[in-house]
Amino acid sequence: MKNVDQFQPKDLSGDFSKRLLKRLFDLLFSLVTVVFFLSWMFPVLAIMIKLDSKGPVFFRQLRHGRGNRHFYCYKFRTMVINDEADIKQATQDDSRVTRIGKFLRRTSMDELPQVFNVIIGNMSIVGPRPHAVPMNIEFAKEIDNFMVRHAVKPGITGLAQSKGYRGEIKNFFDIYSRFKLDCFYVRNWCLLLDIKIVIETANSLIYNNHKAY
Repeated sequence: MKNVDQFQPKDLSGDFSKRLLKRLFDLLFSLVTVVFFLSWMFPVLAIMIKLDSKGPVFFRQLRHGRGNRHFYCYKFRTMVINDEADIKQATQDDSRVTRIGKFLRRTSMDELPQVFNVIIGNMSIVGPRPHAVPMNIEFAKEIDNFMVRHAVKPGITGLAQSKGYRGEIKNFFDIYSRFKLDCFYVRNWCLLLDIKIVIETANSLIYNNHKAY
């Protein structure tokens, strides 16, 4: 196991005003996305997904949320039905990824259904990205205190993703770098930081999406 600096997350229970602002931002952002984008994109994408391959429109996966509680994270399905979805990440030219799935993954549109996770309350717009439970357990074996990133709600995007760390995790450096950025976010999160991360994520999707596959 790799040793990293001891990290203790802040006690967020008493920070009501910051949590309220974050929740209002999450709800406003999610509702705008649903009304102006998903309301017309959903039927179009649903038809394309169904025509492209057999299976459901949505893919759901058990992941760790705040306080290490399990929840189901929703995405548009981008792969053919397979038994390795929870234990094997998508790789470049992965044969499991469908034609429409390649487009959805490259544009990150496959993540859009997670706005419903945000509305429900088990995710936030910004926070450490949640991993599939089996993968999370493996990462925790490699990095001490890995689970402290769950001191806040997981996000559709996060500080690590806004810095270009997205897609396949190929080595220890990849996951360790994300972990350090996640720890920084847990220590310093605020509404202005969330807004900055959303803007930087949009910029990354346009100019630095070579890892999206």
